[in-house]
Amino acid sequence: MNRYLHSIRVDPERCTGSMRCMRSCPTQAIRVRDKKALILDEKCVDCGECINACPNGAIVPLTNPIGDLSKFRRTVAIPSPALYAQFGRDIYPDRILSGLKKLGFDDVHDLAQTCGEVSFAIQEFLNEHRGPKPLISNVCPVIVRLIQVRYPNLIDQILPIDAPRELAAREIKRRLGEQYGLSERDIGAFYLTPCPVKMVSIRQPAEKGQSSLDGAISVSDIYRPLLAALEPPPQEGSRRSLENICTLGIGWAMVGGISRTLRLRNALSVSSLGEIVRVFDDIERGKLADIDFIEAYSCPQGCVGGSLNVENIYSSYNKILRLIETLEYEKIKACPDIRNVRRKYAENFFSLEGHVEPRPPKPLHPDLTEAIRKRKEKDEIYRLLPKIDCGACGSPTCLAFAEDVVRGEARIDDCPVREAERLRSGGPDKNGYEGSGSHNLTENTERGSK
Repeated sequence: MNRYLHSIRVDPERCTGSMRCMRSCPTQAIRVRDKKALILDEKCVDCGECINACPNGAIVPLTNPIGDLSKFRRTVAIPSPALYAQFGRDIYPDRILSGLKKLGFDDVHDLAQTCGEVSFAIQEFLNEHRGPKPLISNVCPVIVRLIQVRYPNLIDQILPIDAPRELAAREIKRRLGEQYGLSERDIGAFYLTPCPVKMVSIRQPAEKGQSSLDGAISVSDIYRPLLAALEPPPQEGSRRSLENICTLGIGWAMVGGISRTLRLRNALSVSSLGEIVRVFDDIERGKLADIDFIEAYSCPQGCVGGSLNVENIYSSYNKILRLIETLEYEKIKACPDIRNVRRKYAENFFSLEGHVEPRPPKPLHPDLTEAIRKRKEKDEIYRLLPKIDCGACGSPTCLAFAEDVVRGEARIDDCPVREAERLRSGGPDKNGYEGSGSHNLTENTERGSK
């Protein structure tokens, strides 16, 4: 069984077992036992929904501290375009990029430029694709992991083009290595991330063996130092240095940004995991085969809604729209040369190195015969449960609870509805089951049915 790394952990001192995290989890990866939340390693997709749901701040994101920069001879910051939406309306990307250098980064790369290149590469791939549709964007690692865990039949529909952050890090390391005579190991490339899942996509990529990035620093961690490092606003009448900001790439910060920049007529944009699950369910049923491309983000409104941002989601979304409008009004394109992109595309510059593999659930037992027996036992336990999915047992649904009992991770008398019924009757419940655990289940069931 593979060991999966994660970008979140539970702080047991803060956790009070409120169960909000469990109910918010789209892959049923959380249990509450003894008033403490537990994350199931093989089911968690690092979406961060539990971070937003926890009222006590007990779910903690794991990212790199800024101090990790000292490990490298040269460092480069690669900020998500969502970072540009965290500041006031008059603070433009040029000041933000300059401020990052003042914080100690040797180089800064505007990821919007790479996003623009990848937009063109996506267009090239869509033009030549003849396989199953719709193709699904892979820029959000949660979407890739959700497909691995819950929708393995859709793996071949994941867009096989590498994420802009990875392409940028790879090229920057190559260029700086040649320029300064350094090994790529001496160059630290750090992504400034709006969500925790980018950390796990760096430590354990789903699509390839090793990431080109060396770490991820949360937007919330770097926000205050960066705000203090910003240069004074330009004097009135002076021109802002926006000539190198790519209009195409800025839109990647929000849902619909890719489709908007490519002017895709047959695409669907969706955000928030509840809505994504509905859309993916429809894909599995064959309902959306006439759609060419689905742009999906786990965070509401896209990366501007990431759990590690500091600005209000809707203010952030509005800021990105205003920035795009400003660039278009001033006729600032800074777009990559499509001829150069096509040349690089033909050389497989944008292609993923590997293939995404499914993450099958942990079997009930390694032995097939025993696994079949446990499956029957699970079905019997589920038949005896109230099937109201209240979650009071510490499992998200009655079916999940039945499986937890079979695995020995819960006891059937942890179900308060059944236990209350047994106590009211003064003995065994209506099925003749005393509630003493999962053993002797078959005997009790047979006795209750006679």
